[in-house]
Amino acid sequence: MVMANPTLLLQSFFFFFFLLPCLSSSWSCPEYQKQALLQFKSSILAIDSSFHALDSSPSNSTSTSTSTSTSTSTSTSSVVIELHLSNVFPRLMPSNLLAPLFFIRSLRVLDISKNSINGQMPALGLGNLSNLVHLDLSENSINGQIPALGFGNLSNLVHLNLRGNSINGQIPALGFGNLSNLVHLDLSWNSINGQIPTLGFGNVGNLVHLDLSGNSINGKIPTLRFNGSIPLQLFQLKYLQYLDLGSNNLQGGLSPQVGSLQDLRMLDLSPNRLSEELPEEIGNLTKLQRLSLRSNKFSNGIPSSISYLRELEELDLGNNSLSMEIPSGIGNLSNLSSLSLGKNKLIGGVPASMQKLNKLNSLDLEANLLIGEIPLWLLDFKDLQYLYLRGNNLTWNNNMKIVPKFSMNKLHGPFPQWLTEFHFLYNLFLSHNKLSGPLPTALFRSSPLSILALSHNNFSRELPENIGDAKSLSILMLDGNKFSGPIPQSISQISSLELLDLSHNRLSDNIFPVFDPQVILWYADFSSNQFSGEVPTTFPMDIEILALGGNKFSGALPYNLTKLKNLQRLELQDNNISGELPNSLLQISHLQVLNLRNNSLQGSIPKTLSNLQNLRILDLSSNNLTREIPIEFVNHLIGMTLNLTSQTLGFSVAIAFYTNFFSTEFAVNELIVNWKKSKQGLSSHNIDMYFLLDLSNNQLSSEIPASLGALKALKMLNLSFNKLFGKIPASLGDLQNLTSRIPIGGQMNAMADPNFYANNSGLCGFQIRVPCLEDLPPTPKLQEHDNKKEPWILLEAVGIGYPVGLILTIGIIFLAGYFNPSPPSNNRHRPCHHPHRLIRQRI
Repeated sequence: MVMANPTLLLQSFFFFFFLLPCLSSSWSCPEYQKQALLQFKSSILAIDSSFHALDSSPSNSTSTSTSTSTSTSTSTSSVVIELHLSNVFPRLMPSNLLAPLFFIRSLRVLDISKNSINGQMPALGLGNLSNLVHLDLSENSINGQIPALGFGNLSNLVHLNLRGNSINGQIPALGFGNLSNLVHLDLSWNSINGQIPTLGFGNVGNLVHLDLSGNSINGKIPTLRFNGSIPLQLFQLKYLQYLDLGSNNLQGGLSPQVGSLQDLRMLDLSPNRLSEELPEEIGNLTKLQRLSLRSNKFSNGIPSSISYLRELEELDLGNNSLSMEIPSGIGNLSNLSSLSLGKNKLIGGVPASMQKLNKLNSLDLEANLLIGEIPLWLLDFKDLQYLYLRGNNLTWNNNMKIVPKFSMNKLHGPFPQWLTEFHFLYNLFLSHNKLSGPLPTALFRSSPLSILALSHNNFSRELPENIGDAKSLSILMLDGNKFSGPIPQSISQISSLELLDLSHNRLSDNIFPVFDPQVILWYADFSSNQFSGEVPTTFPMDIEILALGGNKFSGALPYNLTKLKNLQRLELQDNNISGELPNSLLQISHLQVLNLRNNSLQGSIPKTLSNLQNLRILDLSSNNLTREIPIEFVNHLIGMTLNLTSQTLGFSVAIAFYTNFFSTEFAVNELIVNWKKSKQGLSSHNIDMYFLLDLSNNQLSSEIPASLGALKALKMLNLSFNKLFGKIPASLGDLQNLTSRIPIGGQMNAMADPNFYANNSGLCGFQIRVPCLEDLPPTPKLQEHDNKKEPWILLEAVGIGYPVGLILTIGIIFLAGYFNPSPPSNNRHRPCHHPHRLIRQRI
């Protein structure tokens, strides 16, 4: 069956449902409306000729998003009262395209939402449609300000939706006060700023739905006290059921008069900068089903009156500065499915009354000051899937049965067996505790298990052979434990696995699991274990990050690595890999990080490495590489030539796992490099900022290529401990991004750190304070003169100077008494020996 062209279908329905009823001879609209619609059609065709085939017949099997509703009058002429044009236009359309429609003054419903209309708000045109009851311009690109009179001419308007545009400026002082029939008003997710006007909603007494979220509104929520009087404003909208002021910049306190909105079902003020205490009057909102005050600055305790909100299904007070104990009355909220009190300063224990909240699906108490044992009654919450308790001082109770996220607590002892009996275990977070012993095989029989995070504990022994039975696993983090033995082959059967971290354990073996090439695994870290044998290549073809460093792999780099064509980060440092660097590495064209530090690689650096144009970090240090640094090697490393900050590395991410109101991040492990004379980790969050080239501790013997100066993005270049010779090229002064730049002069100071070139005996240059021969000043030569008498003058000076010097010497000796007889002595010395010896000492 051949599918119809969707554009043609759209064109057909546009004609049939939009124009045909109005143009039909038996059922036509007034001539001026007909002309308005034809002009509207013509304007569309002028912009997008794909609407040209308007004579097509509609298909009976497909509905359309455009229609024209007419009155039920029996006369031959009926007026247009509704236009539904939602999600019609396939491309950007200017707002003046709508101008013909503003002549159809009989319109009561106009819906042009979810199109690509941009340009100024057509305020004047809309003002002609005084019969409008329903106006929906949402999810377009309309800009400009809200009309000063706030659509005052549209006094019959009941529904106004401007959500998701680019409307800016402030809400007019009179706001929407003239729209006394307005029931639904949505201005959310625009760029509206300024304060909510005090009188802006004074006469909109029938308002049921008000959404101002996602703007830049600042200032205080209008209080009910204004020069001693009570102005008509938000908290007097007695019919209001939905109020969303979230994602703004509101400040000040929450007025006690909020309690007058007794028909309210949903109140969302998160996030803002609201502060002070929560008013007790909030307990008057007994019909509330959802209350979110998250990410503000509310302080002091949770009001006890909150226990009256028995219709609540979602309560979010997280990320504030609430203190004191959790009120026991919170247990009266028996309809709660989600409760978030995390990231506050709450003290005491988990109140026993909360065990009555048996409908809970999510409970967040993390990052408080709670103490005591984790209560046993959490076992009774059969629907509980997400529990966040980390960052408290809660202790483990080995008899409890729950679905926990207990990271960063003080849990110790063996893995609780009761967790293996929970058949609806989706996500388990027990990282950063002191749990020990083996993992039970029954844990992996939980079919819905999706995330298992047990990092940084003291688990030991071999991994269970049936680990592959957890078919739904997407994230498995077992790093930082004491697991030993081989990796179970069954792990390769988990087709949904995306992130696998087994690093920093004691795992060993020379046989790796063979992953199906179609498995979606993109991150695998096996570093800092005791694996041996050849470098494994049995990974999925789409893997992007592969960390195998810190093991005992040996032999040459295998050719099969080239099958991993999407590889971006390859870490093989600190192994026993030997042989030469293969030319085949160039086939891994997406490679951005290659770390082969501290192996036994030999031979020369292949020129073909220059074809890795995305390479940003290359570490070949501490090997036995010889010969020259090839000029071709540095001429084409485009990734190091330009500082492409807009092109971040694919692995520079944190994996975020989102639930309804909570999120959990898993950061990719740091990349360890030699940096500033020590090993340092580059965080996965900003690793895209670094461009490094380390060729130190090899046997390279050549001059330093001047083309290295073209790698302007480099932040670290290390050529030390080689056999390099010749003059350090001046072009290295262009490397101005190096972090060890010495700020004392010209560009060459960028590379003036001698450590970059240390232990290369043949190098010279001012950077290492060893002058080059060509830079030494010439040796002074005796000047020749044309005066022919000069040689005779010199001989005459010698003839006169010699006798004069002899006479002066004898005179000095005589005056000093050296020719006088020596006094008697028991020791027999020859008198002539003394002056001779003293003369030699003086000379």
